[in-house]
Amino acid sequence: MLLIGLTGSIATGKSTVSSLLSSPPYNLPIIDADILARKVVEPGTPGYKAIVDYFGPSTPDLLLPHDPSTDKDPATKAKGRPLNRPVLGRRVFGDSDERKRDRAVLNRIVHPAVRWEMYRSLLYYYLRGYWAVVLDVPLLFESGLDALCGTVIVVGVSDPAVQIARLRARDAHLSAEDAENRVKSQGDVKGKVERVGARGSAESVRGVVVWNDGDRGELDGEVRRAMGRIGGASPRWWAWVLLLVPPLGVTVAAWNLMVNYRGKKRWEDKEREGRARL
Repeated sequence: MLLIGLTGSIATGKSTVSSLLSSPPYNLPIIDADILARKVVEPGTPGYKAIVDYFGPSTPDLLLPHDPSTDKDPATKAKGRPLNRPVLGRRVFGDSDERKRDRAVLNRIVHPAVRWEMYRSLLYYYLRGYWAVVLDVPLLFESGLDALCGTVIVVGVSDPAVQIARLRARDAHLSAEDAENRVKSQGDVKGKVERVGARGSAESVRGVVVWNDGDRGELDGEVRRAMGRIGGASPRWWAWVLLLVPPLGVTVAAWNLMVNYRGKKRWEDKEREGRARL
């Protein structure tokens, strides 16, 4: 089974690409890290309790107001009120030292639980015989999950101003400063484009860039071209061979991990050399 990592900075169109890949003619299952991140911090979960314990004392409006319709259910009421996500977002998004520290705390709470849910989903789709699965993760490289992927697709936008405008159009409650902080918190998309390019040669499908500077029709064409390349390099019959011959599947997975970790190390060495020159 081919694991396709899908990433990009906020408001570059990653969710639109994810929607296209889950629809005909591709019909690929999507493991969405954002959806899982919401699931693991729902009221009553260990993640929810950890967030409330850490952020609650210094964030009075961390939880949504009481809802009379849900308060009638004792079980729901006992779990606690849902998180006020815009308020939590203002605590963790930004490039100040305090916000970086708070974001690191939140990530330590959420990421392990999300990874566990991802692995469970991957096993399910593998046993169902899917030829490919999309792992939709905004911080794919930062979390190290790119090492698991046979192919990584980065959705890119050339101009950060376009990202900010799209984000504010989508989330009207965000101020210009809030939108800019959220864009900055996910890193420069051009850096992700460079990193995905380092995964292989221009002819390789280990790293693919889908540019989203135009309209929906142009994006659809970009996705079609990318999937044509990826499908040609990893046909459906190959997924069935790996499923039916487990030793071969394990060998291919180990080889893929080795190649990805070597590429990751080369990238990290290159970054260290660049910082050393400054």
